[in-house]
Amino acid sequence: MRVVVIGGTGHVGTYLVPRLVTAGHEVICISRGQREPYQPHAVWKKVQQVVIDRSAEEEAGAFGPQVRELEPDVVIDMICFTLESARHLVESLRGRLQHFVSCGTIWVHGPSVEVPTTEEQPRRPFGEYGIQKAAIEAYLLDQARRHGFPATVLHPGHIVGPGWALLNPAGHFNPQVFERLARGEQLALPNLGMETVHHVHAADVAQAFVQALANWSSAVGESFHAVSPAALTLRGYAESVAAWFGQPARLRFMPWEEWRATVSEEEAAATWDHIAHSPNCSIAKARRLLDYCPRYSSLQAVREAVEWLMEKGTIEV
Repeated sequence: MRVVVIGGTGHVGTYLVPRLVTAGHEVICISRGQREPYQPHAVWKKVQQVVIDRSAEEEAGAFGPQVRELEPDVVIDMICFTLESARHLVESLRGRLQHFVSCGTIWVHGPSVEVPTTEEQPRRPFGEYGIQKAAIEAYLLDQARRHGFPATVLHPGHIVGPGWALLNPAGHFNPQVFERLARGEQLALPNLGMETVHHVHAADVAQAFVQALANWSSAVGESFHAVSPAALTLRGYAESVAAWFGQPARLRFMPWEEWRATVSEEEAAATWDHIAHSPNCSIAKARRLLDYCPRYSSLQAVREAVEWLMEKGTIEV
């Protein structure tokens, strides 16, 4: 099939595009042309690269028609962040596609009632990102179920892999947290460290997209979580990282208001966003309907990324 990937040079696209090419698809990658894939792969030579500034072209009403002119059988949209953007693309592609797969986020859930959270639980998103992604999901699934637009939505967790900063055991992105644990230094965590985070390796997210294409009849009109098999508590995450380096985890627990004063405003905001959501999502539906089988546990995915950061000197142990 002729597959157009919008935002194909990002975290997931780095793994997704080679999988699609290897599976025999003709792949066209749309991006702003400002980034190379995070990992090299020989098959990128077979990929048609199309440089488009999505935001600018959407403002002119031209982006959807530009995608349509590429005559895709499948469109995978990795970078849709507003309902208006989704509507523009759907109206341009209606009646012309076999499959449309959109990248969402587990942030669509907001706080959970029962865990692990399933895709069927009512949405209670908060924050602009989660609210917009939930609106996009609702719109696309309505278009699929009532109007025949062949849409599927996949919801990744905290994407991790070699090449970029990863969510640490304190709930933010400062790599020094890993250094402190590796050296056996004390690390403060908010509250009791029992809030959860749910990572996923970018390669496993790519797998979920490919499996959605391979299971069209089960995927259309549905949403699926694309996460590791199990979430981590902040405390358990920190203890596991320390153990990698033969260290005990010297953890200190502080009430939120006290803890936030020990970090930057940016770090505090990131941590609050993560612990307020405390995602813990089920992959039972994706296993059953898509044959999704993640290769990496949360800790395996994190460890690979940490080792890459050590090789690059970002983390010094």
